[in-house]
Amino acid sequence: MAAWRTELPDVLGPTSELTKRILLLARRLDAATREVLPELGLTVAALDVLAALRRSGEPYRMRSNELTQALMLSTGGTSNVINRLAADGLVAREPDPQDGRSTLVRLTPEGVKAAENAVRANTAAHSAVFAGLSPEVIAAATHALRAVPVVGDARQ
Repeated sequence: MAAWRTELPDVLGPTSELTKRILLLARRLDAATREVLPELGLTVAALDVLAALRRSGEPYRMRSNELTQALMLSTGGTSNVINRLAADGLVAREPDPQDGRSTLVRLTPEGVKAAENAVRANTAAHSAVFAGLSPEVIAAATHALRAVPVVGDARQ
């Protein structure tokens, strides 16, 4: 950042360093996730679907279009991920009793276990990224970033 301050002092504003740090952190967290997924036999998209279904609460099911919206995937992308997870026995499709045109996707018992294992492994990988930071620094950073709106945030 110091070099840019010298080269383009009129371009860099107060958010430049924050932006760069967030991007670098996002890359590190993404890399940490991608390191644990192969041993779980999952892709990032599969992890996202399993985690969304698991955090939805019992009976761990959602409409396909809700998954598409929640995960910001295309309809085709969501369908492909669900097909792979269904072939692996981790999810099942069932008719929506409230809307005959919709399909519900639910975790199977194996899917619940896989989702929990994946979330635990991913959380551990992410925690390792922050291992050198004190709980106070983590809490302060978390608090400060809550003010920054993100896609899908309720504040939008």
